[in-house]
Amino acid sequence: MTIDNAYKVKWGILSTGWIAHQFATDLAHASNGIAYAVGSRNQESADEFAQKHGIPVAHATYEDLVNDPEVDAVYIGTPHPYHKDNALLALRAGKAVLCEKPFTVNSGELEELVAYAREHKLFLMEAMWSRYIPANVKVREWIAAQRIGDVRLVKADLGFRADWNPEGRLLNPALGGGALLDVGIYPVSFASMIFGPHPESVASTVHMGETGVDEHFSLLLSYGGGKSASLNGGVRLNMLQEAYVFGTEGHIVVKGSFVNPRSAELYAGGELVETFEDDRTSTGYAFEAEEVGRCLQAGLTESPALTLDESLAILKLLDQVRAEWGLVYPGE
Repeated sequence: MTIDNAYKVKWGILSTGWIAHQFATDLAHASNGIAYAVGSRNQESADEFAQKHGIPVAHATYEDLVNDPEVDAVYIGTPHPYHKDNALLALRAGKAVLCEKPFTVNSGELEELVAYAREHKLFLMEAMWSRYIPANVKVREWIAAQRIGDVRLVKADLGFRADWNPEGRLLNPALGGGALLDVGIYPVSFASMIFGPHPESVASTVHMGETGVDEHFSLLLSYGGGKSASLNGGVRLNMLQEAYVFGTEGHIVVKGSFVNPRSAELYAGGELVETFEDDRTSTGYAFEAEEVGRCLQAGLTESPALTLDESLAILKLLDQVRAEWGLVYPGE
């Protein structure tokens, strides 16, 4: 699919949950896309969502959404155990797909999606929104320009203390609960953005909670040549959420939360030498939607900033870590 330069991508939103609301709200800030349709499991939910966001078309089923001939791209915001089936549904209808993180529960599921998308030359991308946030784009530019010399160490943590709810998405094994897949994928993806997705060795510690899923963890990834990443995540433990990138000539601090930062600082010789500030009014989901639009306009089937091979390698890494912990989800 190639989109004309002046055309705005017509988005179909598959889900009416919290993250789908965030995405729909932010689409109003996207320069090359609009929210055209929503699909739910019942008409009432779809109508309510459509009315709230000013979306023209509301479908009572996911099937009707993906088969809507006016829809160009489908955003999937369901819980991750449903991502594979939902994404396949959209791909089989010939739609471009942006699928929430984690892409799927495991790498085997993602391999199915990637194989289908590549065979049929369809666009497919993981909705790792942090990769497209301007401050993180600036971090990549600083590193590429050798502003901090050779990068040797990345430190990134993401954690919050969720309420105790064994049946909820965060702690329920049947819903793919646990810290690694929900929040851990963010620091792992951040480290992958800097060093690539193939560490030479992985060490980890984990606290398994009462429901049988990981509540917090620590990872140490080694890439050889003195390069490593120290990463932590948790869903029952508050953590600082800044990220740090240390090089031989300086360091970078991604301020606030590295998932959705508003600023980044560049230090050299211990002195602050440059600050990037982002004064946007949007939450930040619009940037990943704009990336899809740019790729479709260019006739691409993958995002150069986060290829399918990288997403697949990250999921294989998470599979490896879970295997060491003995964490297996129902249906695997």
